[in-house]
Amino acid sequence: MTTQTILPVDAGRLSELSLRSGEPEWLKESRLKALELAAELELPKLEKTRIDRWNINQYGSYKESAAIAALNEAPSSIAALAGSSEEGSLIIQRNSGAVYARLAPELADQGVIFTDLQTAVKEHGELVRRYLHTAVKPEEHSVAALHAALWNGGVFLYIPKNVVVDTPVQAVFLTDDAEASFAPHVLIVADSNSSVTYVDNYVSGKSEAGLHNGAVEVFVGAGAKVRYATVHQFGADTTDVTYRRAIVENDGTVEWIVGEMNDGDTASDTKSVLKGNGASSDAKVIAVGSGSQKLNYTTQAQHFGKNTPSNMITRAVMRENATSIINGITKIEKGATRADGQQTEKVLMLSPKARGDANPILLIDEDDVTAGHAASVGQVNPEQIYYLMSRGISRSDAEKLVIYGFLAPVVSQIPLEGLRNQLKSLVERKLGQ
Repeated sequence: MTTQTILPVDAGRLSELSLRSGEPEWLKESRLKALELAAELELPKLEKTRIDRWNINQYGSYKESAAIAALNEAPSSIAALAGSSEEGSLIIQRNSGAVYARLAPELADQGVIFTDLQTAVKEHGELVRRYLHTAVKPEEHSVAALHAALWNGGVFLYIPKNVVVDTPVQAVFLTDDAEASFAPHVLIVADSNSSVTYVDNYVSGKSEAGLHNGAVEVFVGAGAKVRYATVHQFGADTTDVTYRRAIVENDGTVEWIVGEMNDGDTASDTKSVLKGNGASSDAKVIAVGSGSQKLNYTTQAQHFGKNTPSNMITRAVMRENATSIINGITKIEKGATRADGQQTEKVLMLSPKARGDANPILLIDEDDVTAGHAASVGQVNPEQIYYLMSRGISRSDAEKLVIYGFLAPVVSQIPLEGLRNQLKSLVERKLGQ
């Protein structure tokens, strides 16, 4: 069965919008080609998930928001996330475009580029063109093609060779207009022997159905290290579909820290391609589902280089009527000798009506490798609750302690204190504590 893709814009309108935005000719042609692909391709095929029943057509139209000159002008819904300092590096996108961008002067002096992607294609066109849509390819499926055609705002971060950025750079993405398209694209390029930590938050503040179709592309040069931390906390009215990809060269390292704290239907796919020898990947994902959410999380590591370790840990808590599909895929290609792929997926269900499914997959085409997986799905252990209650702890507090203990092995490994605290507070909110 083929599902018809409903295009939210025609080629003429898209071309007009690109020209009005002052985009280079190559980008306009890229958008138009992707739109053409979107009409031909099918929706992504997600394990045991009918994404065609989701709200995946509410793209809205391109609507800019007024720029802000200082952080105290930021919407209250994101003020706490943006922080109060005017000295750090920060980008804020509201609906279809960036409204605030700041790069710390000391980083600018070292050649670091940190701006919204729509500005970067004009000011750093050849650099952007070399990488854009080469990790998350438009031909993958209609959702990726529509993203390539309609992306807006976004982030471009470039770290030059041998530059080490000690302070995290940050972005906040807010959608609060149901009629505005919201499809930010994050593109990070870390040149050889560089290092950076990037943190972003995705937030919604509207009461009508909307869609986030997002993509992240990370390119890690030889000997470089990129730590990518992201928290999604959209409301129940927003459907979230996100594809993340990292391409890692010789001795490079990518670390993913993903907090899936949405209240609406969510599908995400986070993949590391270990292209070079000695490349490594570490992915930590925590998720909490509530209400009637439909969730599908996939974490992948694809090994091409020799001596390439990967580790993936996902822990999810499902309550009420929420359902989740947790996929872990380790693919070791022929020739990737001495690769080591490890993965763990665990789902804890707090309600008889909650559902969780953990699917570990190992695909190995090489003999001289190490690989392993662990997966479990279950409900809160009543003996643990009974033991805690016998010590004078209430049932609700006992359940909370068990849940925190379940998530702790992942949360405790997050090296950013601010992010750890944020995730703890979001877990409390989602669990109704």
